[in-house]
Amino acid sequence: MFREDFVWGVASSAYQVEGTDAADGRGACVWDMFAADGRVFEHQNAGTSCDHMHHYKEDIALMKHLGIRAYRFSLNWARILPEGTGRVNEKAIAMYRDMILTMKENGITPYLTLFHWEFPQALYERGGWQNPDVVQWFGEYAKVVAENFSDICEYFITINEPQCVVGLGHLSGVHAPGVKLPVAQTFLVAHHLLMAHGQAVINLRRYAVRPVKIGFAPTGGVAYPYTDRPEDIEAAKKVYFGFYNPIDNWTWNVSWFSDPVFLGHYPEEGLKKFAPYLPEITQEDMELIYQPLDFMGQNIYNGYYVRAGADGEPEFVDRAPGFPKTGSDWPVTPEAFYYGIKFLTERYPLPLYITENGMSCHDLVSSDGRVHDPNRITFLDSYIGAMQKAYDEGANVAGYFLWTFLDNFEWADGYKQRFGIVYVDFASQRRIVKDSAFWYQKIIETNGRMLTMNQTTKEILFLDPVCTHNIWGGTRLRTEFGYPVEGDDIGECWGISAHPNGDGSIRNGVYAGMKLSKVWEEHPEVFGNLAYDRFPLLTKIIDAKADLSIQVHPDDAYAKEHENGSFGKTECWYIMDAPENATLVIGHNAKTKEELASMIHEGRWSEFIREIPVKKGDFIQIDPGTVHAIKGGLLILETQQNSDITYRVYDYDRLQNGKPRELHIEKSIDVITVPAKSVEDSVTSALGLPENRLNELYACGYYQIYKLDVNGTCSFAQNHPFLLMSVLEGSGIVNGQPVKKGDHFILPCGFGEVEMQGEMSLVVSTVPAQA
Repeated sequence: MFREDFVWGVASSAYQVEGTDAADGRGACVWDMFAADGRVFEHQNAGTSCDHMHHYKEDIALMKHLGIRAYRFSLNWARILPEGTGRVNEKAIAMYRDMILTMKENGITPYLTLFHWEFPQALYERGGWQNPDVVQWFGEYAKVVAENFSDICEYFITINEPQCVVGLGHLSGVHAPGVKLPVAQTFLVAHHLLMAHGQAVINLRRYAVRPVKIGFAPTGGVAYPYTDRPEDIEAAKKVYFGFYNPIDNWTWNVSWFSDPVFLGHYPEEGLKKFAPYLPEITQEDMELIYQPLDFMGQNIYNGYYVRAGADGEPEFVDRAPGFPKTGSDWPVTPEAFYYGIKFLTERYPLPLYITENGMSCHDLVSSDGRVHDPNRITFLDSYIGAMQKAYDEGANVAGYFLWTFLDNFEWADGYKQRFGIVYVDFASQRRIVKDSAFWYQKIIETNGRMLTMNQTTKEILFLDPVCTHNIWGGTRLRTEFGYPVEGDDIGECWGISAHPNGDGSIRNGVYAGMKLSKVWEEHPEVFGNLAYDRFPLLTKIIDAKADLSIQVHPDDAYAKEHENGSFGKTECWYIMDAPENATLVIGHNAKTKEELASMIHEGRWSEFIREIPVKKGDFIQIDPGTVHAIKGGLLILETQQNSDITYRVYDYDRLQNGKPRELHIEKSIDVITVPAKSVEDSVTSALGLPENRLNELYACGYYQIYKLDVNGTCSFAQNHPFLLMSVLEGSGIVNGQPVKKGDHFILPCGFGEVEMQGEMSLVVSTVPAQA
């Protein structure tokens, strides 16, 4: 979780939310002209937008009710200085002062951005960012801001997303002012913009009535590694701060805009690559740009895969088909958020604020009058969780500003995109608080404790099982269950196992790719915070083409003493399939220990071994000390303690690799129970049990076993530490997840209501709850 002074806020920009007023005295900005030329989606404009200039008191009160602690907003340069320089619009000063005071009255800390693209049209007509005088124009504006707001505002950000100002506004022309300059001119624009930033910092500090804190808020898509291999991470970092974009898209770059501001120099790689396009850059220019700052901002929304190629150079990796996207068609990449934060805080020596992050959704007002936006909640949960992961690993993150509070005018997209956590009906100016706002309120109240990453997962954990080759194995695990393993000796599928000899992997979700043993170790809450020193159970399917060896297992006390502290092995079998007249070896015929030892040493196996008939649907409990063996032709689901300690008594004199397999005669004699449990007490039938309910087959100190036959629909509460579930036959749906024969999955602690439908047969197991 985050420390108590972590800043939780929302962000907006003046032009996107404020609207206009015939009597407000503001001047035109380049976006007014851009919209008037019909270059915004469906010829829309920001004339009214959210009408925040008339509703800010209610909007800020709403922020307070939702627990928002900070508001990053911008001033409209053209509203304060209608001609860009000179005359100050006192109405604008009064409005913004009252807006800031309203924030403070409501317990909300203001973070003031000087420039979020509201460039005065009057100055654009004088050359705009291409005119070197823009440095002093912006400096004058910063002076006015410092003189009028520094007494009531402590935090200032000079410029938002210079990459977009230069690239979208002056290179591609898709944003205001909508021009397509020669590439060399765009480097001049960028250089002037950075110099203007430096002059603004100087004037903010010089004219502020008290010490203030100042930052800068660039952006940039994050190159993040395709895998967590060190070479892929280095390749991604190299691209993130490097110069891999083509020249006609050069502005989408991190280091060119951040290195001069935070490190005092342009990156050497960029100076070489861009040399033909660069304006004259003097030492005085760099000294002006490189002003002392208190924090850095970064707007991060998404990223792209990079890995190390065979030649060691970075290569770009396409996303998989169907990769998740937002309403604005941006990819959902929380991993990029994690790596972006890590990379930035490693390179730049200032506290980092995420000054924008969020998503556009296709939000609708539902029949209950509310706006349900679960996709946004999922997005924010994964991104803020990724931020916490970086934070927990030492990244110096000081705050997070969600983009945005109100649905608003989304630049060239007009009102097509809804990024807000509050819905705005732009015709009536009605506000509706979305579900995501209440979710964010809980995140703020708990400093992140309510994030999914800090809770017991409610996801179903599907396992990729581990299959083994055995001398007695067959092919049914491949041909009938579809497990991807070759050979005609596939004996076992360790479906749910955290044992070193067969540690299954989580197939998807938040723990995708992790071994079950690692999830057990790092996330004990998933399993009810049990006190076992290892995952307690193991579930496997056994396909016996031939007879297995005659064997026995020790109990915990014997195994602890003789097997390096291992568990003993208590297990049970459910017969999934059996040929006609099938039998199993369960128990023996010796009456005393002496007779037992004699039978074994003298090889009187026909006298010693007790075979009993079994059929499909039978259940057999095998306690430690029970002689047992699976016979050829049987298909069995075995549930057992998480142990692989087996003592072979007899193996039919078979050879493996030309040699007899190892036997454990003396240990077997030590642990075999004499006399054996009766036949009547050894086998019960699990057929004909009531459908659509958990039917208990057996319970002991190690596990509880249930049979569940689903026919239609059923539901029950998962109130165990966990449930291990194996689908033996059929198919269906479990809480929205399709399942089929051969699937093995875990329902974690606190999963809640289990909703199942279909036609399928399952064996379910768990451990007794601990006091």
